[in-house]
Amino acid sequence: MLGWFRALMPREERFFELFIRHAQVTVAGAVALRALLTGSKDVAQCCKEISQREAEADELTREVLTALRRTFITPLDRGDIKDLITSMDDAIDQMNQTAKVITLFELRAFERPMQDMGEIIVRAAEVTAQAVGLLGSLARESNRLNALTEEIIRIEEQADQLHDQGRKELFLTQHNPIAFVIGTEVYGHLEEVVDRFEDVANEISAIVIENV
Repeated sequence: MLGWFRALMPREERFFELFIRHAQVTVAGAVALRALLTGSKDVAQCCKEISQREAEADELTREVLTALRRTFITPLDRGDIKDLITSMDDAIDQMNQTAKVITLFELRAFERPMQDMGEIIVRAAEVTAQAVGLLGSLARESNRLNALTEEIIRIEEQADQLHDQGRKELFLTQHNPIAFVIGTEVYGHLEEVVDRFEDVANEISAIVIENV
């Protein structure tokens, strides 16, 4: 009976718009992180942009959580909405943590595996944005959503390989122990960014299973 009642009641669809905006901000943050790692832009400028994007994402997350408290009928399970926006926000938070480490240690040059991880992070952000954009059409786009979440999982596996490759190269070539420790920390943060996108993919997969 409650299910029929919920189906007939008007629902607040603004959540999907907020998800999309958050995903777009995250893509922008990922692009800035890639530019930082490849040296195509000033490192300090890129770190500042990542911080600004993270602040924008935090505001969007607050909007989602506020709307969740004020909305009687939601288009998805309330817990799913909270978990999804939280996992999305964790991804850009981790980008900002990476930028903070780079700022703290005044790094200005980055090994090729780090640059490649920056490219992978952009790809993960873009695929996540594609998936988030389809959430408003769950039934019709379930197959596409499954394909996109599987792609994010494959991207995360590539990031793991680059993480291991980069740390091994540091061990073999970096004779300064402090530089080695700093380098491994940066690799760790970059891997964490992609891990957080995997969390988003898992949340989306769970939503598809529950609603289709």
